[in-house]
Amino acid sequence: MHIRLHFIALSIFICQVLLLATASANQQQTVQASTDDAVSLLQASNSSLSTQARAGDAIQQFVRADFAGRRDMLNQWPADIATLDRLVAYIDNNQLYRDNAGQTYILKDDQTLLSYPDEKVLAQWPADLSQVSLVNTLRKALNFGQAKIKLQSEDSAQRLKAIDILENNLSELDIANINRLYQHEKNNKVKARLAQLQARLEFNRPDLQSKRAAIATLADSNRPDVLAMFEQALQQPDLDPELKAAISEAHSSIQTRIQASEWTGHLFSGLSSASILLLAALGLAITYGLLGVINMAHGELIMIGAYTTYVVQSLFKSYLGAYVDWYLLAAIPAAFLVSALIGMLIERTVIQPLYGRQLETLLATFGVSLILMQLVRMVFGAQNVEVSNIAWLSGGIAITPSLMLPYNRIAIVVFTLLILLLLVYLLNKTRFGLFVRAVTQNRQMARAVGIRSARVDMLAFGLGSGLAGLAGCALAQVGNVGPDLGQNYIIDAFLVVVVGGVGQVLGAVLAALGLGISGTVLEIGMGAVLAKICLLVLVILFIQKRPQGLFAIKGRFVE
Repeated sequence: MHIRLHFIALSIFICQVLLLATASANQQQTVQASTDDAVSLLQASNSSLSTQARAGDAIQQFVRADFAGRRDMLNQWPADIATLDRLVAYIDNNQLYRDNAGQTYILKDDQTLLSYPDEKVLAQWPADLSQVSLVNTLRKALNFGQAKIKLQSEDSAQRLKAIDILENNLSELDIANINRLYQHEKNNKVKARLAQLQARLEFNRPDLQSKRAAIATLADSNRPDVLAMFEQALQQPDLDPELKAAISEAHSSIQTRIQASEWTGHLFSGLSSASILLLAALGLAITYGLLGVINMAHGELIMIGAYTTYVVQSLFKSYLGAYVDWYLLAAIPAAFLVSALIGMLIERTVIQPLYGRQLETLLATFGVSLILMQLVRMVFGAQNVEVSNIAWLSGGIAITPSLMLPYNRIAIVVFTLLILLLLVYLLNKTRFGLFVRAVTQNRQMARAVGIRSARVDMLAFGLGSGLAGLAGCALAQVGNVGPDLGQNYIIDAFLVVVVGGVGQVLGAVLAALGLGISGTVLEIGMGAVLAKICLLVLVILFIQKRPQGLFAIKGRFVE
């Protein structure tokens, strides 16, 4: 019994010793880890401070260096990208200066001169002050240096932009560095671009094996610069026959893809042109379909919408500068309302007394168009005015290197689709639309059941004029705004109405798509003038075969 108790006590003592030893070891490891972390943190801090010190000196070193020294610094920037961006900002804003002794100065607000890097205000300016600028050679070196630094960025978009720049400076690249970057790259899109860059460097090497491997990689490319590189290689008289065959096959493959991208771009351009044409023709389809009025002032209502957009933009710049990128949201309803009000005024004062007399109405509205153009010239001048493209509609979606879909034209297509859907809803699902359809189909019967046809005429004309204003607002984002803007679209708008069928919204949509896309495609092969002539001939032939347009005319026009 005593032996058992002694054994249990000994076991407990051993366990306690083991627990104490384990705790002590853990504590030592924790202390050691904390010490190591502190040392690492201190080293990182010292490294960061050292980097900041080098960055702070880099701008001064650049200012003091001669031409060759500056070029070498830009090719291999010694500091971080933020310091290089700050240097570029100083130079681009004409803020960087130096004296004959090499001291750096920063000009602030064109009146205050600061010493660099302590940024102390100088009461007296040096007499030998001179501005630091970049010549074209240094600007090229700067772009190359920025690209090499951004290639190390964590942002994949920055790395892709860097590759775009490096591809124009192949002779200055080290293939070993590119290979190392390729091995560590995780983003598939960036890795594919690096592989293309590797292949272009390998293609320039003298051995045939490297060239064949590069051709196999570059054959999947769709870049015009690669196509040009192959075209240049095919012109070499002493080119190896097998290599020439491989290059020719890759050249044909790339050319096919580039042509497909270009035709896709042409079709999209035709679609955006058709959208603008549809916006211009929708209002004309309503007014002509309802009232039978050939409104030659419709183009000037488009122009008024564009100038309203310009006025709204100017007001935002003057009074709401912080929100100038959102002026378009205010310009859209403003363009509709201004054009609609002017259209209703024209209907009441000029067109209403001339109902049923189409020749007189045509001449009267033509006179109104001349008056509106002259008024615009008197108020805004005869020159075009500038309507800036807002920031969030600038640029585009790069589908391929040879296919860019601009944001402003994508927005116009979407905007036209929304307007079309709203118009279809208005004409088919609302009380006003019911009245419009009733007056269009049988004016006398509509009057007999109590519909005020004169009021419906005025509102419908205002709706058509407002749609013209929206077309002008859209046109202001992609073209010039001037007094003659509407004259460029009035004939095409009438063609859309006639081909689609008078008063037919669906017909106008199909006609606008057909005329817009076919016009763009024809311009590629035969030029703008011959394309317009060919299009007019096709329209004439179509009207001879089908005078009523794509869809038959209903209501009082049947007679």
